[in-house]
Amino acid sequence: SLSRYGSGVVNAPMIEALGLVKSFGGTAAVRDLSFQVSRGEVLGLLGPNGAGKTTTLDMLTTLQPLDGGRATVAGFDVATQQRQVRRVIGLAGQSAAVDEMLTARENLRLFGWLYRLERSTLARRVDEVVDRFGLAEFADRPASTYSGGERRRLDVAAALIADPPVVFLDEPTVGLAPRSRSALWKTITDLAEQGTTIVLTTQYLEEADRLADRIVLIGQGRTLAEGTPRELKTSLERDVLEVEVATEDDLAIASQTLGPSAVVPVPDRLVLHLPIGDTTPAPLVALRGLQDAGVSVTEFQLRRPTLDDVFLTLTEEVPA
Repeated sequence: SLSRYGSGVVNAPMIEALGLVKSFGGTAAVRDLSFQVSRGEVLGLLGPNGAGKTTTLDMLTTLQPLDGGRATVAGFDVATQQRQVRRVIGLAGQSAAVDEMLTARENLRLFGWLYRLERSTLARRVDEVVDRFGLAEFADRPASTYSGGERRRLDVAAALIADPPVVFLDEPTVGLAPRSRSALWKTITDLAEQGTTIVLTTQYLEEADRLADRIVLIGQGRTLAEGTPRELKTSLERDVLEVEVATEDDLAIASQTLGPSAVVPVPDRLVLHLPIGDTTPAPLVALRGLQDAGVSVTEFQLRRPTLDDVFLTLTEEVPA
């Protein structure tokens, strides 16, 4: 019978990536990427589009071969023990893996069968995940009739049907309503408290800040920063002046007045963030400069850095 974990030291990392390399058509997607994840830890893998997040997950889950480096999951080598790795992981990728013709319950039973769950165990697990993810209202309809959010909930539920010790979640809350997103956050927290090791990618930095024990921020396939959310925010060692203006014209003038350090973090909001440091004006000087330029400021505040600030600062200029 297959052991649940591979051979090795009892306290060894549940996931270990050492110098991962992956290229497509001569273009490097992942370059010398290394990190470890302990049992029961939630690792947030963050980075801009094209940073190599999904490619990294694909390698760790045996969907893509490694071009270089080495990785183990639950003690099994992802290059030489692929079958064993697949038996101990759950994966909810960006593309739903469910069968359109089957109902939610039938999809869950199919995934349980692929994991070789015993019939009695499978029936219980299907009921548990249907309840946990609020699938009951559509569990007996074919997946082809589901909304994007319903399909996403089923996809994540299927990844957890066998109660795997390691779970990979690639942007798990995309398309979910706020209530469903909060419910999934609680599920992730509960799983980690029960000892499940989780790696998640997300485009919602609030989500990473709330859920992740540690974060690895990558760009162009390289590690840009690693640490707890608190450590990363503290590392900036500066406050942020947040300024909201009245019009698009005000935003354009304010951007020009404050210089290249000012960023507009959300495209559809008239807000600028200005890191306060040695190379930027003091808050009162900056506000006076906006006033002199005729900018109508509707609101402003000086605050401590957020994970968004870390992300914007470290990914602004990533070497190619």
